Amino acid sequence: MSLSGCLPYILSGTIPSFTSALFETISGYTTTGSTVLNDIESVPAGILFWRSLTKWIGGMGIIVLTVAILPVLGVGGMQLFMAESPGPSANKLHPRITETAKRLWVIYVSLTAIETILLNLFGMSWFDAVNHAMTTVSTGGFSTKNLSIAAYDSPLIQYTISVFMFFGGLNFTLIYFFLKGRMWKVFQNEEFRYYLGLLIVSIIVCTFSLQQMYPSMFERNLREIVFQVISIVTTTGFATADYTAWNPFLLLVFFILMFFGASAGSTAGGVKIVRHLIIIKNGVAELKRLIHPHAMVPVRLNKKAVGQDITYNILAFFFIYLSIFLMGSLIMTFYNYDILTAAGATISSLGNIGPGIGQVGPSHNFSSFPESAKMILAFLMLLGRLELFTVLLLFTRYFWRRV
Repeated sequence: MSLSGCLPYILSGTIPSFTSALFETISGYTTTGSTVLNDIESVPAGILFWRSLTKWIGGMGIIVLTVAILPVLGVGGMQLFMAESPGPSANKLHPRITETAKRLWVIYVSLTAIETILLNLFGMSWFDAVNHAMTTVSTGGFSTKNLSIAAYDSPLIQYTISVFMFFGGLNFTLIYFFLKGRMWKVFQNEEFRYYLGLLIVSIIVCTFSLQQMYPSMFERNLREIVFQVISIVTTTGFATADYTAWNPFLLLVFFILMFFGASAGSTAGGVKIVRHLIIIKNGVAELKRLIHPHAMVPVRLNKKAVGQDITYNILAFFFIYLSIFLMGSLIMTFYNYDILTAAGATISSLGNIGPGIGQVGPSHNFSSFPESAKMILAFLMLLGRLELFTVLLLFTRYFWRRV
């Protein structure tokens, strides 16, 4: 799909380089948001729409779409859906995977349509509203403007996009319960509570820090922090300001947030909150086992015991994720990039975030990177979007060994 998806860029002459076109396409399908385009506003409208459409398709997952329209996959359908809904479990909205996928797509399309209408009411043209709605709900972050959302100095537009980025980072099963009025099921979910808590604490701390820099601009400071924190945690990649120009404390906080990701079963990339939650709970359980060696101390999520195999899988995932991040950062330094840029480019690609830090911050892009570096980063985007194991499995001899 990435090979065919780069054809519009090449045939239109928008991105004549095959490597750069492939980078842009993979960035689209993986909902990363990194770009090589320097003047987005000069790009033909049709190409901009295609660019946003790759985000929208990739956001929900090619796998779920395939299951919805090709029910002949049968038994394998649930396995494919589980691959696109990482975490200890994938809540089904309907006993049949095909019906589940269809309901997820109804929610997805509905959110996109509602946001499009609201953005148009608040001042965007229909074209810009459609494009931004597609890349918000998909937590993709491609914009039709060079300055991203900063081009629209409208509180209503920025708050609206913030709300829909938040929804894009939610487990779509919880959105279904929310729309059905079953709010108790939403707030019973531990991952949702930690996701909401992480956002609230980060917003309060970061707003306080930015307020020290601009004491007379509280509303604007709050709005920009709300937008940037949600954008980074949900791996959307939109920007209303160049946060790399703020103080070192905020830069470090944003860099740390890039390792979180939003909810499992959402369109967001990254490690996912539920994995962090289980790692923390496992650490607490280990401390309890040290104090009470003979006690049975299970790791629980949503009041249910989590199997050791799942805990081991998550610990392995986290170790491999950090290892790939370190290796990717080292490789980027071979291209003579400074440590901030190397680390920023690696985590923004692996976490499907888009803008990073250093020379790949919100006011820069990836156009200056050598073609070999773009291919490495594009591979990291695929690794991150397909949850590492799905891709790495292909490189093991056990997978190819005859049974």
